[in-house]
Amino acid sequence: MKYKPLLEYKNKHQEISPYHVAIIMDGNGRWANQQGKIRILGHKEGFKAVRKAIKFSIKKKIKILTLYAFSSENWNRPLCEINSLMELFVFALDSEIKNLKKYNIKLKVIGDITYFNKKLQKSIYNAEQLTLNNTGLILNIAANYGGRWDIIKGVKKIINKVQQGVLQINNIKENTLTQHLSTRKLLPVDLVIRTGGEKRISNFLLWEIAYSELYFTDVLWPDFDHNIFQNAINSFISRERRFGGFKGYEK
Repeated sequence: MKYKPLLEYKNKHQEISPYHVAIIMDGNGRWANQQGKIRILGHKEGFKAVRKAIKFSIKKKIKILTLYAFSSENWNRPLCEINSLMELFVFALDSEIKNLKKYNIKLKVIGDITYFNKKLQKSIYNAEQLTLNNTGLILNIAANYGGRWDIIKGVKKIINKVQQGVLQINNIKENTLTQHLSTRKLLPVDLVIRTGGEKRISNFLLWEIAYSELYFTDVLWPDFDHNIFQNAINSFISRERRFGGFKGYEK
């Protein structure tokens, strides 16, 4: 059956709560503007919302939480804001490492981190290594990440294997690309949440969210809390996931 792996995943893993939640954290700048504050203060408040989302995910036994922190398009922002974001990223990694270990969280940063300064790269490496063997919530931070970038990177790896004779073209399947992406070995994304009122994906996990449920809210990210997260999960629970099939389908 063409989509047998996906249908097997559905039958095995469809539970009350989503296993893998991905969030596009939008609205920090607008929140700051509404408060009459500079944009970086909005990002700092957004960091507090990240803590709340992580705490809630642990409480609800969500297995994987992927957060869109900095896209490859965000480099177009003012330099002062980018520099402040990088400093905040370093602070967050260094200050939260104790909590990551305390709550058994495994951290992974997905994206092209070679664009970041050495200090930030070192903080990322240290945090990943110190949490490598943790077995609780898997926390993915998408930083300098773009879905198209990830797909192109995966395709290049596959082409390289074909050229080396390691992989035959006829053996390339959907799962082949899946195993060459930043999110390889992870369960598919069940639920995508976007805050801030926009209703688009913005180049986020393009391959991974093919059958994800989407939830959009007007709430700006710094105001995101447990109640709003629960509303998203309630919406997810109320939906019938068919994975390309039809109602009443039996394998």
